Amino acid sequence: MAKTRTAKETLAVMSEIVLPNDTNTLGNLMGGRLLHLMDICSAISAHRHCRRVVVTASVNNVSFNQPIKLGDIVTIESKVSRAFSTSMEVFIEVSVENHVTGEKVKCNEAIYTFVAVDQLGNPITVPELIPETETEKMRYDAALRRKQLSLILAGRMKPNDATELKALFS
Repeated sequence: MAKTRTAKETLAVMSEIVLPNDTNTLGNLMGGRLLHLMDICSAISAHRHCRRVVVTASVNNVSFNQPIKLGDIVTIESKVSRAFSTSMEVFIEVSVENHVTGEKVKCNEAIYTFVAVDQLGNPITVPELIPETETEKMRYDAALRRKQLSLILAGRMKPNDATELKALFS
């Protein structure tokens, strides 16, 4: 197995200006366009973690907290929050910079899951992730709870086997 990595090593940052072709009739960035940009940025983080081809397995959570306007500068930051056997959870934060005032505000966040694959598209093992900061440790722990919940909802885990989720209520 490849060497372990830190979340810092998986950081990806992208910036883009919102142009007219990216907006809806209200002059706001279309949600699908933002999802596309987040997918690219988070795929870079997942790739940096395992140095292999990665595919999007799921978009686990997206919150659109405020509109992003025409002309605003969007910055997307992503980091791997946890690696499992073949998958990686990536946490994404979106901020917007007003093109007139320069004010920067966090406006969206999301969690994507990627799977590393070989040249035939079969899942392959990924390195372990070592969280360093308190925020990284919090996200690392929460990732296991999210994974267990997802497995339960998919019928691939029994609720009684979800030790991390049960610990929340004990």
